Amino acid sequence: MRAIQVAAFGDPDVLSPVGLPDPVPGPGQVVVGMAAADVIFLDTLLRGGWGQDLFPRTLPYVPGGGGAGAVVETGDGVDPTWTGRRVVVRTSAGYAERVVANVEEIMPVPDGLAIEAAAALVHDGVTALSLDRLGRPEKGEWVLVSAAAGGAGSLLVQLAVDAGARVVAAASSDVKLALAGQLGAEVAIDYTQSDWISRVRKATGGGAALVYDGAGGPLGTAALDAVANGGRFVTYGTADGFAAPDPELAARRGIRVLAPLLDGPPDQETVRELLGLALERAAEGRLRPAIGATYPLERAADAHRALAARTTVGKSLLLVGGRTAS
Repeated sequence: MRAIQVAAFGDPDVLSPVGLPDPVPGPGQVVVGMAAADVIFLDTLLRGGWGQDLFPRTLPYVPGGGGAGAVVETGDGVDPTWTGRRVVVRTSAGYAERVVANVEEIMPVPDGLAIEAAAALVHDGVTALSLDRLGRPEKGEWVLVSAAAGGAGSLLVQLAVDAGARVVAAASSDVKLALAGQLGAEVAIDYTQSDWISRVRKATGGGAALVYDGAGGPLGTAALDAVANGGRFVTYGTADGFAAPDPELAARRGIRVLAPLLDGPPDQETVRELLGLALERAAEGRLRPAIGATYPLERAADAHRALAARTTVGKSLLLVGGRTAS
């Protein structure tokens, strides 16, 4: 089968197209023929060698963490009626024509939901719903979403709007801000401008009750100043490292700081619950992943370069199995 492999940690050029033996399912496992592989920013960090303590990778490895396709083979102890069914899969690899997974790592794709949309929710859907539960946006309150045009950020905009909140979207280009506006954000602010925090505070009448920091690093650290006294600050961005808000300042202002990534990946039961909910909402039309970039499998390096350069608007996917990239 065709796959992408990382033989040494490094820049995007280490993502090499290779031929590998087709995987064989063991007891309790299935093989999924991939239609679309999920691509997230975390993939680019792991490729460079970051995060071995939280997300260990043993070289050589096939990057990614799943996607969507159809079951092509089942192992012993697995209901054979899975064969041929469209599924999402969230496992330890994704950039390949076929991946092997435990049966607990797959879920059926609801009827009427495009396979690409399902793949786009495998990680960002889980992340966004998890953050939504932490932040608990409320009707009428102001919510700031930074990196609002990213895979998770664009979903957080929709979830906050669905809860009745008023959303300020922060991003780095007019195209990204336009997408956030299409998803329901009332105010759009370019966070590459030096006065962006003061503009958020002015638009919200003194700061947002809830801030989702999808940028991390210095930008995320600065975003604490956009939170109203007594508000909530949920940080999950890692593009420039983790945000490091001053805990004493946060405490003085009564701001609750939540950094869920520091707790490590969620448990399997939670993942299944949240992924099922994301797929259900998408099938109902209540959650729409904004797929902005698709690439053939062999161009995984281009997908990583675009993410690192922050030129991607919305979600990135690798299309496999003869699907056409846009």
